[in-house]
Formats: sequence, structure tokens, C-alpha cells
Amino acid sequence: MTSFALIGAGGYIAPRHMKAMKAIGGDLKVAFDPNDSVGIIDSYYPDAHFFVEFERFDRHIDKLRRRGEKIDYVTICSPNYMHDAHCRFALRSGADAICEKPLVLNPWNIDGLAEIEQDTGRQISTILQLRHHPSIIALKDKVAQSNRMHAVDLTYITSRGRWYHTSWKGDETKSGGIATNIGVHFFDMLTYVFGKVTRNILHLRAPERMAGYLECERAAVRWFLSVDRNDLPEGLPENQTTYRSITVDDREFEFSGGFGDLHTASYEAILAGNGFGLDEVRPSVEIVSTLRSASVTPANGERHPWVNRGMR
Repeated sequence: MTSFALIGAGGYIAPRHMKAMKAIGGDLKVAFDPNDSVGIIDSYYPDAHFFVEFERFDRHIDKLRRRGEKIDYVTICSPNYMHDAHCRFALRSGADAICEKPLVLNPWNIDGLAEIEQDTGRQISTILQLRHHPSIIALKDKVAQSNRMHAVDLTYITSRGRWYHTSWKGDETKSGGIATNIGVHFFDMLTYVFGKVTRNILHLRAPERMAGYLECERAAVRWFLSVDRNDLPEGLPENQTTYRSITVDDREFEFSGGFGDLHTASYEAILAGNGFGLDEVRPSVEIVSTLRSASVTPANGERHPWVNRGMR
């Protein structure tokens, strides 16, 4: 039975990982989170050891290793800025790492992780679940059969309250900012489907929203990201707090369903030796890292229709 350790058991995304571990027949041996609101563990692995101090978590994993019961994978769901260090910990503990996106905040951190992989002989896999979505796979196949540029509009608004800006997610040095925290999986999807980036222009930067223009080998993309509920379009149901729209050549691309089991599909691929490693994650990390230091450029004719709204 494949054994797991989990860093960040109290986070929003951790239950999806526990569900995936259970679905593939794995065993969560030990979990860590500095916060102790982790009762969700009872729904999956009530016998897992749990620690709120990293030093005791580290010692327990080392004790298992010395007993010949070493951990196979360390799953990392900690805040974004900690991913790099926790991946290093996993590999130096003799385990492979499964890390939530974004793997790291900057591309040079990937280079350092590659050295640790080579030194330890262990491997890091990243959760890029959109690559497992049937609709995304079908779109990629369709684009591969054409030799023309496509026009893409991406709008993603996911409402967040005041807590967001007080938490680590509102601190750009820890989360990487809006584009990294809520957009990196979309940027990965765009490069996965439409190829390498040739232009990356920032049109709008604010704590609540960002917008820009991305040119890939086979697509010209206008994008808008926001965590401000005031940016939600009128006419939505009162309880709808998220709005996502992607159009390809003026046709709405629908992939709102089918998300429930994508983490499980990711785990199945990783255990089969088909996970997404450092090379696959680099393009999206380069995009968001560039945006973080980019100057805002007037939009000219490529202004995303939502940018005007974001500049009120």
C-alpha cells in the first residue's frame, strides 16, 4: 500500500488530496498543520498521526524511515511561498513530492529543485489537474489539427471577502499575487493547449484584479482575473459567487463540469509514472513571475472588455 504524509492538512484544497489518496488505495500515515482545525481527517484517515509542530512531524517521518516504514509520497498543500522548502524536505526525507500549484513562485526556484532531484534520486510532481479534464484534452487535440491563430478571452472572477487580503493570500510575497494564486492553473492550461508564450503584456494591476494580453504559438489571449465580487456580471443568481468564461474564436468553451475527480486522476497518473514534473510546470511559473515585475502597458486595441470595469 502506498503511504503518504500531508503538509497543510487544514487548507482548503487538502480534502481533495485525502479523497484522492483514499480512491487509489493509499494510506495517510501522518499529517501536519500549524492550525488544528483538521477534523476533516476523520472522514478519510482517522488513524493518521497529526502534528501542529513541524519539528515533531519531521521527527515522526524520520522514525518511520528508520523502522523501515518510510513514506512514499509527501503531499504539499501549504501556502505558496513554502512549497519550495517543503519539496526539499520531502526529497531529503527519501520520499517523492506531490505539490499543489503553484509549485514555486519563480522559475529560478525550479532550477534549485532540479538539483535536489538529481542529488536525492527522488521526484517532484505537480497537480495540474486541468490537463486531465476531458474537455481540455479534446480542445488540445482540436488545436493541434489546425495551423492558425485562435482568439481566446478568459475571465475568471472568484469572490473573496476581507479575510483574503489579511491572510497570506493577500501578501504578494507569500502568494505571488492574483495572477499566481488564482490564475496559474489557467495559464498552464493555455500553454498546454496553445503552445509556448511569445508575448506577455500586463494591462491592469490592482490588489483585487489583474488583466493582460498573452500571445501563444496558436492563440492571442485576453485575460481578466478578479477576487472582487463587484466585478461579477449582472444577472447572475444571487448565491453565485464565482464567474468563469472562456471563449475560443467567439464560441463559449464549456468545461464547468467534471472537476470532482481530477485530483484522483492526477494521483493515478503520478503513481503510474506519468505525473507532471518540473519541465511541465516551468512555462506557467515563468508567466506569473514575469507579470509580477512587469510594467503596466496601455491596452491599445487588445484591451480586454472587462478591463474598463476593473478601472472604475
